[in-house]
Amino acid sequence: MTKPPQSEEEGALPGRAAAVLGAELQSPLAPALYLVATPIGNLADITLRALAVLARADLVFCEDTRHSRKLFSHFGIKRELAPYHEHNAARERPRILARLRAGFSVALVADAGTPLVSDPGFKLARAAREEGLEVIAIPGPAAPIAALTSSGLPSDRFFFEGFLPAKREARRKRIEALADIPASLVLFEAANRVEATLADLAAVLGERQGAVAKELTKRHERVVTAPLGTLAKAIAAWPEEARKGEFVIVVAPPARREASRAEIEERLAAALKGASVRDAARAVAAELGAPRGQVYKIAIELSGGGEGKGA
Repeated sequence: MTKPPQSEEEGALPGRAAAVLGAELQSPLAPALYLVATPIGNLADITLRALAVLARADLVFCEDTRHSRKLFSHFGIKRELAPYHEHNAARERPRILARLRAGFSVALVADAGTPLVSDPGFKLARAAREEGLEVIAIPGPAAPIAALTSSGLPSDRFFFEGFLPAKREARRKRIEALADIPASLVLFEAANRVEATLADLAAVLGERQGAVAKELTKRHERVVTAPLGTLAKAIAAWPEEARKGEFVIVVAPPARREASRAEIEERLAAALKGASVRDAARAVAAELGAPRGQVYKIAIELSGGGEGKGA
């Protein structure tokens, strides 16, 4: 199919963008705390509004001044940058609030993506709101949304968990707590733990569909979808170089169907012969797509109220 020629109207977009940005830059920035989303990889994802706010803000705070300075330099924005991160937040927060009360405009940016999403800033935004100060979100890139929408998994309802615990036992317990949430799960994970986390997800949730999104919007972006166990094996087979970077995991919601009590009891009777009540209930719930709480209650009844191995 031949690509249609670009019209003069379409070709005028960059000029219009510059005009819009120019008009924004001419107006003063109202006093407020601005939570400015920045690119998660591709610098072209910055919004015109974000550029206009960053160029006019009286003060700009960021997680890592060295990281953010590259963004500002790329777009020719000359601003003094001050750090705001988990190690200095308690000290800097009162100073920032004092500036806001004095009528300053303050911009807060994360190293990448939308501030406050697994990044510092929540307590600052809350404190500003409690004092009646203006807090304005400047929306833009967000890795959880980018991963969810590109995964092909249900996106009408989702639960953002962020990072799971690093240790296996705590991680599995948290996955168990998430198991019955009727929504797609969105998780962040470090490169050195992504394989283990996928294996634990498969062990607890069964072979639900999942997706691994790596280095979103960057040159080596990759989104892989498969059942969770298959994903764990696939990631394990990647060369070490391919496993570097930032990862987002998306897990499909639990399948729901009406399993009869007789069916649940039959599967539990077999499972309880070689597993604890908790493990048997988890396995049967995952297999049948039945609510874990319901299956666990029946398992307790069948085992005589104990938590040990089935008879």
